[in-house]
Amino acid sequence: MVQEIYIIDDDMKSANEIIKLFEKDIFKIKSVVTNQIDIALRDIPSLIIINEDSIKRDIIELCQKIRSNEDNGITPIIVISSNSDKEHRLNVLKSAVEYYIKKPMDKDYMYHTVRNLMRLMYMNRRVSPLTGLPGNVQIHAELKKRVLKKEEFAVLYADLDHFKEYNDVYGFLKGDEMIKYTARTIVRNIHELKDNDCFVGHIGGDDFVAIVSKANYEEVCQNIIAQFDKYIEQYFNEEDIQRGYLEVENRKGVIEQFPLTSISIGVVEADYGRFENILQIGEVGAQVKHAAKTIMGSSYAIDRRKK
Repeated sequence: MVQEIYIIDDDMKSANEIIKLFEKDIFKIKSVVTNQIDIALRDIPSLIIINEDSIKRDIIELCQKIRSNEDNGITPIIVISSNSDKEHRLNVLKSAVEYYIKKPMDKDYMYHTVRNLMRLMYMNRRVSPLTGLPGNVQIHAELKKRVLKKEEFAVLYADLDHFKEYNDVYGFLKGDEMIKYTARTIVRNIHELKDNDCFVGHIGGDDFVAIVSKANYEEVCQNIIAQFDKYIEQYFNEEDIQRGYLEVENRKGVIEQFPLTSISIGVVEADYGRFENILQIGEVGAQVKHAAKTIMGSSYAIDRRKK
């Protein structure tokens, strides 16, 4: 996922000076004038830089507007300014601004401040301590961004079948290992897509989501399933493998039989204009994943409806 930086600056010359600092980096940097702030917020950037000297509105009010935006509440803000008054600087920092850099701007200091902040944000947004994948906040933001930009993409919803029963038999520590294995399998196959703006997130528990641009979603699903099934037996003992199912005692003391853990994937094609919001995508995703789970063993289902 490309990290975007927005520069709020009504002086194109000064904005270009900052852009040139990062021309050799992989960041995607854009500049907008003050009255286009809503454009920047809509795109949910990784970082916002504001040149206080050139903007035509109160800096504190502007920062508070960013902070009050639902999708940008955790977006870091850097303010660069020639105002050296201590009280002013403190008031700006109290507006939940991460850095206040005084002019004349030291280019090396600015460069490394941004680089370090972007690195920290990248790490901190990987909120799942178990899988190291982005969680619900980032998943929702990524989906919303693509819907608002009217992009065409596909969403893969994946979870494990009979995972609760696996936890009952093998315990949560073994269950955590299986979840990490599932994450690695999904990430490996999604990231093998070339020239694709892809994203993988961990909803929680054994639920995962992947977002891909135009691609052969069916082949991706087939590869995930093939790799998952190929190595999943390493998480079972020999007795269960030979038997082909788990034996679990229910609350009434009766032994029940459950298939070994498999993976189900539901795919939603988000064609241009099909969905107005991410809730609609989620509803269709739940339906198509349920369809996949009705099939015995690892399976996938794709919703190709246009409306």
